[in-house]
Amino acid sequence: MAVSQTGLNRENVRVFLLIRNRLLRESLLRLFRKRADLTVVGSGSPGNADPAEVEISQCDVLLTDQFSAKTSAESVLFRDQWTAWQGEILLLGMEEDQDLFLAAVRAGATGYLLKDASAGDVIAAVRSVSRGEAVCPPHLCMCLIKWMSVKSREELSPRMDAKPNLTLRQMQLVTLVAQGMTNKEIASQLNLSEFTVKNHLYRIMKQVDAETRYEAVESVRAQLEDGG
Repeated sequence: MAVSQTGLNRENVRVFLLIRNRLLRESLLRLFRKRADLTVVGSGSPGNADPAEVEISQCDVLLTDQFSAKTSAESVLFRDQWTAWQGEILLLGMEEDQDLFLAAVRAGATGYLLKDASAGDVIAAVRSVSRGEAVCPPHLCMCLIKWMSVKSREELSPRMDAKPNLTLRQMQLVTLVAQGMTNKEIASQLNLSEFTVKNHLYRIMKQVDAETRYEAVESVRAQLEDGG
């Protein structure tokens, strides 16, 4: 643990708030001020704050709702923005989306709270990540375990031809994902169940060695442009 201003070893957790909505940011400030073991050492809006401010604050936890991974480039940008910083990143107000969650993990987040998280959930999550514990909804944790299992099997297996051999139906799905449609919208468009759509997308991502549906689209598009 870091040393407090009094010079004693502290249990106090230093938090930096990087929150878009001003009212939410102020509510979180009031919430943390009521906890003797939590101290807000800085706050601001993602659009205006400089990453250097976070580093200078020497915070233990960065609490932010600044994360989007509609493309792999956005995920990489977020990761690179905080790559030199040694604290923990706790994401707040996130969607219950497996692709977004996995992208967040790859980008360096150790905590992932959904939009319906309570004040108690936020407090508990800040304390947990500051102790080196990961925080995420159980079903998304299972998603991460399955993803790691698949990746491990792929690494142990000899690589086959990497070129995708997509069916017409799979190409239809890739096209609709590229248009920004959700799984539910795709299911309605193709008269399929949402479960079937998820299975198709999982197989497509595995075939093109992509980690998110958006990376799969980019991979397929690139290979088609190259004549693959």
